[in-house]
Amino acid sequence: MARLLTALTLASLVTTTPAAAGPIAYPEGYRAWAHVKSMVILPGHPLADPFAGIHHLYANPAALEGYRTHTFPDGAVIVFDLLEATGDSTAFTEGRRKLVGVMVRDTRGYAATGGWGFEGFAGDSHSERLVDGKGATACYPCHETTDNSHVFSRLRP
Repeated sequence: MARLLTALTLASLVTTTPAAAGPIAYPEGYRAWAHVKSMVILPGHPLADPFAGIHHLYANPAALEGYRTHTFPDGAVIVFDLLEATGDSTAFTEGRRKLVGVMVRDTRGYAATGGWGFEGFAGDSHSERLVDGKGATACYPCHETTDNSHVFSRLRP
């Protein structure tokens, strides 16, 4: 009887404890995904350090559906590709890549951060991590303030 109670207790812990999510992978092929929008952050903007530059946002098919329905399913991935903005006050062009930011929807694995995992990859690197497991302090505090499932961007009509 004691063994049965122990087994049932362990089984209940396994089914109710959120799974720990592993490291977020570099989003290979993201530039072939749906382009959500582009934007430019210039010096003087509150997020200019470190996000000044040209942003291009991409969504995998699950994230694209989330943009449409305002409910992002597990497996949704959003990428922002941040490039230096070069030029002058009349025209900007893309400079070198500063980072590739990634949001991955996994409601169990990232329950503490609204169901989203966060990572950033430095420059053109597919392995040099900028967030490295610190999404709860480095990313989520800002994303927590949105009214769109912790996602800032929206699809254009």
